[in-house]
Amino acid sequence: MVVLGSLFKRGLQLRIKLSVKAFAPVKQQEIVLRKLLNKAKDTEVGRYYGFASMLKSPDIFSEYARRVDLYDYNRIYERWWSRSREGYPNVAWPGTIKYFALSSGTSEASSKFIPVTAEMIKAMRSASVKQIFTLAHYNFPSDYYEKGMLMLGGSTHLNFSGRYYYGDLSGINTGKIPFWFERFYKPGKAISKLKDWDAKINDIVKHAPEWDIWVIAGVPAWLQIMMERIIEHYQLNNIHDMWPNLKVYATGGVAFEPYKKSFEKLLSHPLIYFETYLASEGFIAYDARPHDVRTGMRLILNNGIYYEFVPFNADNFDEDGGLKPHASTYNVGQVTEGVDYAILLSTVSGAWRYLIGDTIRFTSLEHMEIKITGRTKHYISLCGEHLSVENMNHAVAHVAEQLNMEIKEFTLIGEPYDNLFAHHWYIGSDSPVDAATVKDLLDKTLCEINDDYAVERRHALKEVIVELVPTKIFTSWLAAKGKLGGQHKFPRVLKGAQAEEWRSFILQEQS
Repeated sequence: MVVLGSLFKRGLQLRIKLSVKAFAPVKQQEIVLRKLLNKAKDTEVGRYYGFASMLKSPDIFSEYARRVDLYDYNRIYERWWSRSREGYPNVAWPGTIKYFALSSGTSEASSKFIPVTAEMIKAMRSASVKQIFTLAHYNFPSDYYEKGMLMLGGSTHLNFSGRYYYGDLSGINTGKIPFWFERFYKPGKAISKLKDWDAKINDIVKHAPEWDIWVIAGVPAWLQIMMERIIEHYQLNNIHDMWPNLKVYATGGVAFEPYKKSFEKLLSHPLIYFETYLASEGFIAYDARPHDVRTGMRLILNNGIYYEFVPFNADNFDEDGGLKPHASTYNVGQVTEGVDYAILLSTVSGAWRYLIGDTIRFTSLEHMEIKITGRTKHYISLCGEHLSVENMNHAVAHVAEQLNMEIKEFTLIGEPYDNLFAHHWYIGSDSPVDAATVKDLLDKTLCEINDDYAVERRHALKEVIVELVPTKIFTSWLAAKGKLGGQHKFPRVLKGAQAEEWRSFILQEQS
């Protein structure tokens, strides 16, 4: 019904005209923090830290930072969230927690249980609608707004413990999508509920000809697998032979850069790319301006999350990426462009000064835009090389481009070598390229973009080892850990027990 599409388009355009770019970020964040403290002042956390008296402070940012401890997942779970899982009410947030999202668990072997409240579900839905509004920047024809939006997430099926429901965040949110969006949402509730990844993909392949898709959303690796299955099943040249109106890809979860070359081989023409920053703990940022003017994703300042930023350096983090107890923290009015920060969240789900584990960089303070640069535990510095995930993504993408090869996954392990150190890369590619050629270009690129790395390559970082492995081995590893599909990602750096487990898995698969 083009009339509905026309109305929807006009509504989006009106919303864009009425919207104001991020203004008074400090004031917005003060309002959020005061609302959080006021709402939670009578909880166990609120009484323990004295939220009620804190609200009387003229400098609430400093008072909050002075009184409230810093938390990582293990600490906040053991002290507060575990009690919510046991059914106790009013622990870290008013009422009883009815939903827990299972995180993708890329840093640790086991999944995390993240509380999700009704207020957080509402906040995530509000942010999702705001991102949809940004489509009005591109002036698509009205009939496009009647076409399908395919969102490839985890299973929407939720398990019930007897006290609460738990499962993928997509399962919690999909059950709460606005009624008006259901007609556009693909693959639909029945297919989305499937827990078996292969069964879900097979059903999507079966129904693909019935849908006119113009927007796709999801983790790049899994969307790529889906499109490859469709192309192979119907003997197509590319995915646009099936969905000629496909225009937009909303990506998130991992950096798209390393996947871009192999992803675009499945298209007849490039898409408009939108990046989202949606974590189990909240919807943090999204692309709010057209691609030709934006420098990153806009931080959502007035939607139930108070942010603090910790400079990601040796003063604040130990060598394993752990947050030091008295780390320096800054609010949005104190940050600087070009500096890598770890993020602390205080939220309407009862997270308090909680280290989410991501690192970001402000690219525009005027527009409050950020980019994700890595994970606090997904970096490597055996001898002072300070290699970030951002460096890794850039180098791998450059190698793929220069050698015309498809790289669908990769991971890195630091290891001893002749009494010093080596970087051991495992690169997932089925392209007929020599590993020595990949090593030389990868090493050269990293030396060019990271001065610390270049220095250590002349000293303590004695060797770089590149091992090309079939892409399916990465997928098999995730399957073996019960993390196939959805929002699960392969860790960019493996350490400790995970590194040993991966080495054993590789040997087993190769034998």
